[in-house]
Amino acid sequence: MPWGRKICDTCKDKLKPIYGARCFCCSKPLQRAEQEYCKDCRKTRQFQQGLGIFSYSTLLQNSLFQLKYGKRQEYGTFYGEFAAYYSREKIEKWKIDIIMPIPLHPRRLEKRGYNQAGVLAEALGKKLGIPVDEKNLKRRKNTKPQKELNHRERQKNMKNAFIVRKKLKEENILLVDDIYTTGSTIEEAAKELKKAGAQNIFFLTIAIGADS
Repeated sequence: MPWGRKICDTCKDKLKPIYGARCFCCSKPLQRAEQEYCKDCRKTRQFQQGLGIFSYSTLLQNSLFQLKYGKRQEYGTFYGEFAAYYSREKIEKWKIDIIMPIPLHPRRLEKRGYNQAGVLAEALGKKLGIPVDEKNLKRRKNTKPQKELNHRERQKNMKNAFIVRKKLKEENILLVDDIYTTGSTIEEAAKELKKAGAQNIFFLTIAIGADS
């Protein structure tokens, strides 16, 4: 697709947000309507609730890969704006004070040149009129890519990965990332934010996996 264009007509028609039964906590699509929680959310979570916009399909996989590694930041702008339209009512209900993107480690940020979660967060915050803070939550551990690890390895990989630079004043925080699978990354970031004084932590991701 030509550089600078956010989405082509063919892909736009194929993008369908998730509808139907979802986990009450993380919003993963569920196989049975009578379920309330996915298997990962049957334990206590550090975050209150979350929202994934799309199921993690091949189409999403390709465009999010280009956003991350192909310098197609306009894709992030599109997804952030779409997320604002789709999630406005829920985010207003959550009474969000600050949006925070999941940070990259400084070495990875230097190599890539930008944080894809930051691009999403900026577009989302601009549409919703909510301030975005990319400085307070930092990644101090250069973690392995989560997609290469199983559930237990993901938890271990993310342990002590984040640090909060300044104390918070009981704000409601919305964490933003591109993909949610088991929730290990969001969980660890939420834990540090709560230790720093945040009141409630919510999250929004563009793609989310299904309950297994």
